[in-house]
Amino acid sequence: MTVQIPQGGKTAVVTGASSGIGFGIARRLLAEGWNVVGNARSDARLQEAAGQLNAGDRFAGVAGDIADPRVAQAVVGHAVSRFGGVDALVNNAGIFLPKPFIEFTPEEIEQQIATNVKGTIFASQAAARHMIGRGAGAIVNITASIALQPRSNVPAFMAVLLKGGLNAATRALALELAPHGVRVNAVAPGIIDSPMHPAESHAFLKTLQPTGRLGTVDEIADAVLYLVNAGFTSGAVLAVDGAAAAGNF
Repeated sequence: MTVQIPQGGKTAVVTGASSGIGFGIARRLLAEGWNVVGNARSDARLQEAAGQLNAGDRFAGVAGDIADPRVAQAVVGHAVSRFGGVDALVNNAGIFLPKPFIEFTPEEIEQQIATNVKGTIFASQAAARHMIGRGAGAIVNITASIALQPRSNVPAFMAVLLKGGLNAATRALALELAPHGVRVNAVAPGIIDSPMHPAESHAFLKTLQPTGRLGTVDEIADAVLYLVNAGFTSGAVLAVDGAAAAGNF
């Protein structure tokens, strides 16, 4: 039997919450008084994240592959049963694999489609069904700046294809869900100082953004927090990338 734990504040579901950007988003939302249900593939990593977040009963982890519709439904369902509802979904889980187009293997292509596209679709469907019933909610997709402005020296065909598609889909879904009080936006990060990028790569990566530095996880969390609270903003794709998507430089 599931016991609902009464909590004040709003509740967010964050996918890919055990490390990097997803962990930072969960941490920021918790600091702002939200309850958070985090998803990741590994239960052990979620438990480790819970210990680091030290948020007590306001953080709950649900492990599983978010590309599985049953997992997506379970994550949203757990948020509803434990905290009483879902006010925001942050589709953060994703795979970024920069490599020459002709070198992508069928397995790599399928894996990226599963996590980046199916994971976003199934989680959003589960959350939207609930939000439509409540007449309110916010969905934020984490996409990629390079999908807004590809670069010749960063081969990233799959990211441009999939994250670019999600940018367009964000606007389409915003229009579809607007009559139901549900807002849909996206944050398109540039290169962020996270475990994805080893320290030895930072010098080169800094040259890819006009500001000459890497972004921080906290700066992405700031953007997410703005969008989940911005009641008259929907269909926006917010680049947080040191001007990298502004044009060639």
